[in-house]
Amino acid sequence: MAKSPHDTQWKTLDKDLNRISQVEYATAHVARPLVAPGVALAFMVVAGLAAAVFFGQTPMNFIVVVAAVFGAYMALNIGANDVANNMAPAVGANALTMGGAIAIAAVCESAGALLAGGDVVSTISKGIIDPAGVSEQATFIWAMMAALLSAALWINLATWVGAPVSTTHSVVGGVMGAGIAAAGLAAVNWPTMGAIAASWVISPVLGGVIAAAFLAFIKTYIIYRDDKIAAARRWVPVLVAIMAGAFAAYLALKGLKRIVHIDISVALLIGAAAGLVTWATTRPLIRRQSEGMENRNKSLKTLFSLPLILSAALLSFAHGANDVANAVGPLAAIVHAAQVGMASAKVAIPFWVMVIGAFGISFGLFLFGPKLIRMVGSQITKLNPMRAYCVALSAAITVIVASWLGLPVSSTHIAVGAVFGVGFFREWYAERRRRNGAGNGNKSKRIAPEERRRRKLVRRSHFMTIVAAWVITVPAAALLSGGIFLLMNMIVL
Repeated sequence: MAKSPHDTQWKTLDKDLNRISQVEYATAHVARPLVAPGVALAFMVVAGLAAAVFFGQTPMNFIVVVAAVFGAYMALNIGANDVANNMAPAVGANALTMGGAIAIAAVCESAGALLAGGDVVSTISKGIIDPAGVSEQATFIWAMMAALLSAALWINLATWVGAPVSTTHSVVGGVMGAGIAAAGLAAVNWPTMGAIAASWVISPVLGGVIAAAFLAFIKTYIIYRDDKIAAARRWVPVLVAIMAGAFAAYLALKGLKRIVHIDISVALLIGAAAGLVTWATTRPLIRRQSEGMENRNKSLKTLFSLPLILSAALLSFAHGANDVANAVGPLAAIVHAAQVGMASAKVAIPFWVMVIGAFGISFGLFLFGPKLIRMVGSQITKLNPMRAYCVALSAAITVIVASWLGLPVSSTHIAVGAVFGVGFFREWYAERRRRNGAGNGNKSKRIAPEERRRRKLVRRSHFMTIVAAWVITVPAAALLSGGIFLLMNMIVL
């Protein structure tokens, strides 16, 4: 039976519609990778508009608007690179989903930046370059602009290739390079640079040592006990109390200082009280949660999951308070110089500048953070909730101590150093157990040297790549910043 012209017409129409649908699907697939850059660009535009509104109609308005855009760009990159280190252990240990980690980090990072951020900003904005060396308004502003842009570009490149570099290193290198290009070597405050450089070495080592010490404690007093559940009931509340006490002392020093002055001794007393209250509260909760659990490591992972999530949230708060300086420090210096007409040793930070830093970090994490979260959380060494809690606790303690001292230490170095510390401790501990087993005549424990090298618990390729990226960051950011500063001067002149 022959088909009617009407049937043929409808069949042709169906084919055409199917082709159009395929084109729409292909267009959506191609456009999907452009959504994140588009949202980031929109945020940068909004930051520039906010600067135009808050700074008012002045001759320096355009410069402040451009600086605000650069500051927003920098904040986005900090969120994409640095914030990943805070949530990576929890995600790598499967205690948090990627979406949950990003949501918690976004809220806590913003809260930390807005409530407790500000102390380290002065070190970034005025401590590295002596204002007397670049006292001319235009020179100082261009130097800070070059520092912002160079640091942001370097971190953007590092995030693209998957390297967790230090945003603090990038900013410090950018400020130093622009200062040298503007006024020579004498413009740099070398004693301050020396102290900061020392903290770069100390922070990853200290983070790794503290994390390894906590893991050794957990293995000795919980994991390898005959009654693991009873040991966990005793010691998990203590570990949670240490975390709570440390952050309570930190908040007393950082968050309450705008209301009432609190010295370190009082803050430590507040931390001790908070730790005791947390311990008393957590004991019955852990006991109730552990009822009916089997005496195995899988049960311990369950008991450590909630403390790990809480520690990651508190660490994000501390990171927001500490590292928002990297985004808004140079921007605050530019705004102040534009207002008073010269560089100053005392810089007030406008609230709208802090908001740009806080929300930029959150947007950067949401849009670009998952890549490095996966890398740090699962590709360096294998983490479970106990190991990840040691990483988070170590990173938190180190960041808090650094914030008390006003040092712009790298949270990347601390967190990644803690991950390496856990991994290398596991290697050492496994080797010690193997040797003890061989010494007791247990031949099944003997493994060929080639096989032992293959079974390393820390990926050496990632270790070498990350260390190389850390070493090159400061000179690369400094050279890039110096070049941008000279290019800006050529364009302006």
